[in-house]
Amino acid sequence: MIILNLACAGEHRFEGWFASSAAFETQQQQEAVRCPICGSHEIKRLPSAPHLARPAPTAMPAVQGSTPAQQIMAALQSQAARSEDVGERFAEEARRIHYGDAEERDIRGVASVAEARDLLAEGISVLPVPAKNADLH
Repeated sequence: MIILNLACAGEHRFEGWFASSAAFETQQQQEAVRCPICGSHEIKRLPSAPHLARPAPTAMPAVQGSTPAQQIMAALQSQAARSEDVGERFAEEARRIHYGDAEERDIRGVASVAEARDLLAEGISVLPVPAKNADLH
């Protein structure tokens, strides 16, 4: 099958689909090829670029698993889910646990930057973690 660009004497342009170039020439000689706009049988073949089948684009391979950042975030969220939320009392409760005035357990809560710095200065490990539903983008 070939696709040809054609034009009639009235300069109407259109495509014709033929089994081969020879099939087009035969039909043209028999005046079987007509302009779909005006019906003229005076048809000429126009230069055209070849219609080539393109290979299907190759898909990018799917990424297996998750990114390291996603894995870290999942681990942090898992740890947060297993910890006790002490809210605004975080700095106070972290000190109580550190100095043995409260039972040792994982806690989470809210602290200001100054409170977090003070805890670190006292040797109390803290880790800032975004809220579970935080928009990180």
